[in-house]
Amino acid sequence: MGTQLRLEARGLSKTYGGLRALQDADLEIAPGEIHALVGQNGCGKSTLVKILTGYHAPDPGGSITVDGTGLSLPVRWSEAAAAGMSVVHQDLGLLDHLSVAENIGVGGYEHSTTTRKIDWRAQNAVARTVLDRLRVPIDPTAAVASLSPTRRAEVAIARALRDLEPGRGLVVLDEATRALPREELDRFHGLLRRVVAEGTSILMVSHNLEEVLRFADRVTVLRDGKVAAGALATKGLTEHDLAKHMLGRTVDSVAREERDFTGAPVAATVSGLTARGLNEFALEIRRGEVVGLTGLPGTGFESVPRLVAGVERARAGTLTTGRRTVDLSRSDVSECLRAGVALVPEKRVGEGLALELSIRDNIAIPSVRHRGRPWFVGRRWQDSTAAEAIARLGIRTRSSRTLTRELSGGNQQKVLLAKWLSIAPDVIVLHEPTQAVDVGARADILRSIREAASRGLGVLLVSIEATDLVDACDRILVVGRHGQVQTLHTREPDDVLEAVYDEPAPTGPATAGLTTDVRDDRSAGTGGR
Repeated sequence: MGTQLRLEARGLSKTYGGLRALQDADLEIAPGEIHALVGQNGCGKSTLVKILTGYHAPDPGGSITVDGTGLSLPVRWSEAAAAGMSVVHQDLGLLDHLSVAENIGVGGYEHSTTTRKIDWRAQNAVARTVLDRLRVPIDPTAAVASLSPTRRAEVAIARALRDLEPGRGLVVLDEATRALPREELDRFHGLLRRVVAEGTSILMVSHNLEEVLRFADRVTVLRDGKVAAGALATKGLTEHDLAKHMLGRTVDSVAREERDFTGAPVAATVSGLTARGLNEFALEIRRGEVVGLTGLPGTGFESVPRLVAGVERARAGTLTTGRRTVDLSRSDVSECLRAGVALVPEKRVGEGLALELSIRDNIAIPSVRHRGRPWFVGRRWQDSTAAEAIARLGIRTRSSRTLTRELSGGNQQKVLLAKWLSIAPDVIVLHEPTQAVDVGARADILRSIREAASRGLGVLLVSIEATDLVDACDRILVVGRHGQVQTLHTREPDDVLEAVYDEPAPTGPATAGLTTDVRDDRSAGTGGR
């Protein structure tokens, strides 16, 4: 390469019992580059990162060198930190009740040499110095809880760089951009570019292939615990190329035939939906139809899933299905379920799944009250329901009795989808159903959504992922800045992004019930993208 590598890892392996999670993995990162690490869930990414950061001890025989200096194995974190390594995890690791300066100081507060008490004036000055270096205009005394997602991520980066001299070090971003709104990603990546311009290196672990190709200089791909492609230059690569390296095959497209739903029975109608940031929203979903919904954060589209499923109460609005009419200003989850509407929430952990329960138990939860008895729940129906879901959605597991926490993120998401499909709702509402899943699981999930719709289910897919929307949806609603809704029929992600970001100013009263129908005739009559 001509210059000394910032990080050079050779022959790293890890065995759990009889399972080889990582085998002879090599990773090399140059000074001042953004290097991405990608692969399906279960491919060994997390294992490799945990070896680099000292969480796991590798099998004998490997080596890790930072700026030419070898680290002891297993890695001692104090030694790695002294060599310039730091980590920003997916949840950022920030403490909301503390200030920016306090968060930046965690693990190394400035203190008096005589009393050993924390010197808050000096700590605020350290925070101000590193924030100024990053050109981040945040008050060090501000509460972290008050910050936007991007500002929070910037604070986490500042903490990672606190003890690094400019031009040194390696920052590991472990899915750290996952929670950032799309319109703020460019600003955050601009910050990362300023960091690497000084010579600091970044290892970006991500499921988002679009992000990897836009912002990383090189990428290493893991598959089945081995390096499938090492240090590929991203220039000229496509998402298709990366997916093929990750899977060892091409990704089958999600088949979607053009259909006219004009005469199809209505599965659900939402009218007059009003809530904070949303005014007079209207929506109709027909049986067999997959309707997409997107827009800029703050336009109110992201609150629709919880409102129509009764998780949050609207100020006004009604939901009408073939079963009943529901006043959404007075409803709750149980009433919306009785109306035939089920929600697959955005946060599968915490809101969607009980991780300490098995796959079978999670899938059975919505049906126990109706299919079980007070004195006898019954297992036979649970076993058959779980077995059918595992086969239909391609859930990778040894058994339906496997604990859900032992599954990869993509397989957990499939269990969550199966859980609500099992009650045969009239309408299923999906909020970011492919968030933080790998490319193979994404294709499986979108195909399952299309298959469910083909059986007569109405589907509302709410997402900021333009590729998901065009791959899975028959019709896409885009909520604009001023409340207008455009209706798109397209197979081109760029059409969706253009509608989201380039909405013209309104010429009349802003109302979400007013729609503009935009059709893409370029792909009419085709079965897939």
